[in-house]
Amino acid sequence: MSGPSSFIVLRRPFYGQLHPLPASHLLRRPTMGGRNKDISGTSGHQIPYIELGDDPHKPKTNYFASFCAIVASMSCILGGYDIGVMSGASIYIQHDFLISDVQVEILVGIVTLYAVFGAAAAGRTSDCFGRRFTMIVAAGFFFVGAILMGFAPNYAFLMSGRFFAGVGIGFGCLIAPVFIAEVSPTSSRGCLSTFPEIFANVGILLGYISNFAFSGYPTHLGWRFMLGIGIVPSVFLAAAVVLVIPESPRWLILQGRIGEAKQVLIRTSDSIEESLQRLADLKTIVGIPERCEDDIVQVPKHRSHGSSVWKELFLCPTPAIRHILITAVGVYFFAEATGMGAVVLYSPKIFEKAGILSSDHKLLATVGVGLVKTVFVLIATVLLDRVGRRPLILTSIGGQVISLIALGAGLTVIEKSDEQVTWAAGLCIAMVLFDVAFFSIGLGPMCYVSSEFFPLKLRAQGTSVGFITNSTMGAIVAMTFLSLYSTISIGGAFFFYAGIATVGWVFVYVVFPETRGLDLEDVEGLFGNLMWKFSVRDIKN
Repeated sequence: MSGPSSFIVLRRPFYGQLHPLPASHLLRRPTMGGRNKDISGTSGHQIPYIELGDDPHKPKTNYFASFCAIVASMSCILGGYDIGVMSGASIYIQHDFLISDVQVEILVGIVTLYAVFGAAAAGRTSDCFGRRFTMIVAAGFFFVGAILMGFAPNYAFLMSGRFFAGVGIGFGCLIAPVFIAEVSPTSSRGCLSTFPEIFANVGILLGYISNFAFSGYPTHLGWRFMLGIGIVPSVFLAAAVVLVIPESPRWLILQGRIGEAKQVLIRTSDSIEESLQRLADLKTIVGIPERCEDDIVQVPKHRSHGSSVWKELFLCPTPAIRHILITAVGVYFFAEATGMGAVVLYSPKIFEKAGILSSDHKLLATVGVGLVKTVFVLIATVLLDRVGRRPLILTSIGGQVISLIALGAGLTVIEKSDEQVTWAAGLCIAMVLFDVAFFSIGLGPMCYVSSEFFPLKLRAQGTSVGFITNSTMGAIVAMTFLSLYSTISIGGAFFFYAGIATVGWVFVYVVFPETRGLDLEDVEGLFGNLMWKFSVRDIKN
């Protein structure tokens, strides 16, 4: 390139047309709102971005990318279904096997602890063998777990089934957000990244419905049907992954499979131009020459398999990586530490404390919890790419603080009163619904969206660290709630969670930047210090 009058020729896939463009246009990239951004300083590399007209034959919304996100999110139905179904099944299991409250706590909560092992293995597995393979492994583990739990003759055998189910949940909930972040076009990445949370909530709702549907069966059969029917979503997931969805284009690039990655990017981008820009980004990051047009190239092993990933994450992180890790892990931590697992898993007991004594009525009330969670995460899906990540998560946690304080107050009034306090019972039921609504509109889906923070090489392993934190906290909350409210009262337990949520709001306010509208490869640039700007409009070159 000799000067401003130089030209470069771009061949557009499918059309075979040559487009001579002035070199002055090469370092200009379209961003949200039709504006251009000079990115010549990005990461010290000069990356060419070609600004062409919109392809009139390309639909505004990429439905294939949406379909891929839906299929990948089916892996989160597995975890959601287990959470929902155990809230009711545990009641019948306790009666059938005559186990103590402590054993029930362990039975319910241990699956999230087992998920830690799945998540730890999933990061490395997905980097070595691919995102699709990891989803199939998730389905296989949960399939085996559902069979073992459905036919369990005793408590010990049931716990073995919980191990397989937990590992499968860990694999599935780790890989879904990673795959979706890597396959989604920039314009809808926030929306599609909430799909795992949507499907997790659908799974919870299905679990509640399963509890209600099988509650009329004999005690020794009802809970077996509740748990055993979990094989259905695992079969659908495995079949859909094998038959329909492609491999992640970013993983293909890491393996040097440029031709395959290019085709996937074309199918999952909003335009041909965007697919070429994404391809150029990825080539530069991996270290492949930008002009290389070979379908298969040799990628240095340290780049493709991430042998130094843990060193970059923990031992010698850059300021940006350290900030990313703190932010992502913090979001995962507070998502469970604020007590949402207790509300969902033990909602029948909470409703019982509020005065709902009939088993059928308690299970029916939990269906309402599942409906509210599902509806509000759908609202978050619409708002994430319009309002932004930061306003939603701050509103979410702030609403949880108020809801948890009110719930704790209502339950305390009921406990202290010798008579039924109707207004307090109504307040408790309303605050349970408000709590799950606020959680589902921000903090819940943000766990999955936060996978976009990590750069390509660190994404799978970094997300696994976050999910391990989330699963560990989930296990602690699930396995201590009954003991906690026995010690400090059920109202005191929710005051405790409200205190943690308050700390979480301050944490998010300080460290969480706005990433709406940024290409996935540009998100890292927002991190590195706490003086970042809150809007994409403030990003300067």
